[in-house]
Amino acid sequence: MTVSDETLATVFSEHRGHLIGVAYRITGTRADAEDAVQDAWLRLAGQSTAARAEIRDLRGWLTTVVGRICLDRLKSASAQRERYVGSWLPEPVVRPLTTQPSEDPLDVAVREDGVRMAAMVVLHELSPEQRVAFVLHDACGVPFPEIATVLGTTPAAARQLASRARRAVSEADAPPRIELAEQRAVLERFTAALASGDMDELLKVLHPDVVVIGDSGGKASTARRPVFGADKVARFAFGLLNKYGADSVFTGMTPMLVNGDLGFLAQTDGDDEHRPVDRRVVTLAVRDGRIVAIYDVVNPEKLTNVPW
Repeated sequence: MTVSDETLATVFSEHRGHLIGVAYRITGTRADAEDAVQDAWLRLAGQSTAARAEIRDLRGWLTTVVGRICLDRLKSASAQRERYVGSWLPEPVVRPLTTQPSEDPLDVAVREDGVRMAAMVVLHELSPEQRVAFVLHDACGVPFPEIATVLGTTPAAARQLASRARRAVSEADAPPRIELAEQRAVLERFTAALASGDMDELLKVLHPDVVVIGDSGGKASTARRPVFGADKVARFAFGLLNKYGADSVFTGMTPMLVNGDLGFLAQTDGDDEHRPVDRRVVTLAVRDGRIVAIYDVVNPEKLTNVPW
């Protein structure tokens, strides 16, 4: 790659959106993704002219560099993740429903099916090495010899890591993205059943295998552990309405796009009879016309980029 210093930044910017998407899939946070891409730029800029001339596929080279940086970050953060209070969810990428599609690199990235929240949750149940191998190979087409270099292993071992990750992702069977109109119809049925106190109708809109996963990091109020099953989730939801007040909850909801799917922001001040609702981002996953997952992100550290 014979690129002058003057044009290097322009060439790099052409790949920045792709790299942000790769880094976000692997790390699950905006800050780590942006830092990894910035580090990749510094490594590219620090290459000598002769070294740059040896790069035949700049996109592939940068992708593997970002993969290595992300893997190093995941390893250094492993102890922190082990001490995390409660369930862990990826940082949501949120934008208003009413605005034109943003060209922010991360906003563009989450329009892809593999970056929806349900898919990201499955991806982050893999080991860091499996996740890197899977994302680099299956999403980016990086050859296994190059992935092996990133992972510090052999091509055969890298292939095995990707295969195990692929099998785990397939077995998890995350619900696919559906049209926003169908998502909106399901959400309206859900909120109408809650507002009317109709348990039978609520059970009809909840998938038998529905789960509620809350992420607070111990800094706000949400489900301490995942809540499984339609009956338990329905009772959990009605219990929340009694605690926080139905009128306040519904008026405090603002529809948004969350990782490209329908979701909402919520926050209330509370009153003499009801507790305030902590600031949160909620999004749903739908299967066969019913809600199969509810993701509730309340950790304030993951909401700093949300457009409140």
